[in-house]
Amino acid sequence: MKHEITKGRGATLQIEGRFEAVARERVEDGWNTPEEALPPFKTTVTVEKAKSIIVRHDSPDLPFEYSLNAYRGCEHGCIYCYARPSHAYLNLSPGLDFESKLFAKPDAAKLLRAELAKPSYVCSPIALGANTDHYQPIERDWQITRQILEVLAESKHPFSIVTKSALIERDLDLLTQMARDNLVQVIITVTTLDTEVARKLEPRAASPQRRLRTIQTLNDAGVPCAVMVAPVIPFLTDAELENILQAACEHGARSANYVLLRLPYEVKDLFKDWLAVHYPLKAEHVMSRLRDMREGKENDAEFGSRFRGKGLFAELLAKRFQLACERLGLNQGERVPLDTRKFTRPNLSGQQSLF
Repeated sequence: MKHEITKGRGATLQIEGRFEAVARERVEDGWNTPEEALPPFKTTVTVEKAKSIIVRHDSPDLPFEYSLNAYRGCEHGCIYCYARPSHAYLNLSPGLDFESKLFAKPDAAKLLRAELAKPSYVCSPIALGANTDHYQPIERDWQITRQILEVLAESKHPFSIVTKSALIERDLDLLTQMARDNLVQVIITVTTLDTEVARKLEPRAASPQRRLRTIQTLNDAGVPCAVMVAPVIPFLTDAELENILQAACEHGARSANYVLLRLPYEVKDLFKDWLAVHYPLKAEHVMSRLRDMREGKENDAEFGSRFRGKGLFAELLAKRFQLACERLGLNQGERVPLDTRKFTRPNLSGQQSLF
């Protein structure tokens, strides 16, 4: 297996998915000739004909019941992305395929409108970007997220969105309109303030400084925008926790959260290889501390601890976060939930209601 850095991509290898029956490996063939040049990893987008668009969750540690994803795969290429293993269901690699072979759902807005119009539908805030980023680079051309927001605005349906892209500023007109009715919450993810680390961790996402400016722009426009410090990576980004929170606060954020690094399924091997390539001297320290925070395991899928970890180091991290938020005035006061009372069911027939 050849481990290499591909410009503009996060994964350092093309790992097989866990459902594959065979594994492929590049080896020296004995001819002592240079390896044949492989074609560059170009981004391809395939249309996915979805039958439904709203996904319902019953996880006790998720703050939402419904989520929606306009895309499969993500061009941002974040090496730590917990959604990478989902590409294995498509017989594609959770490695480079995840960030270069993407799937778009152009009928997402149409499907959403139909599902919201059902008499059985009960309004509850929908989380956008719970799996992959709705504002990844291909959104500039496809504009599926923009169409989804138009349906949500029309029906006055509350939603939250998590992103690490400045492209969200494009939709400021819709966001400000919905913010006036308490129908939107934006969360910007900031993993590190170090641009060199960010370039390796999240090669096609907005720079940390650009994300901070987006937090400022949204809050100045009246759109409540929080910061998510995620993932916190021991020995690599954890020392920045307080600085990230302070920078976000200075740019208008009034609430914050954090998530400890998660390594489900193939992400474990991808992340460890990435560490060995980019930070070989830190690799074992990072994984050792992570195992300390995961009861000796490299990943913990248990509800209640998967986002925060367990043990002394996890408790210290939580305490640091709490003290920093108290000092900066973050997460103060009772949070007002998004308003579901204004929801207006879409009218698919085009006829006026009798009532």
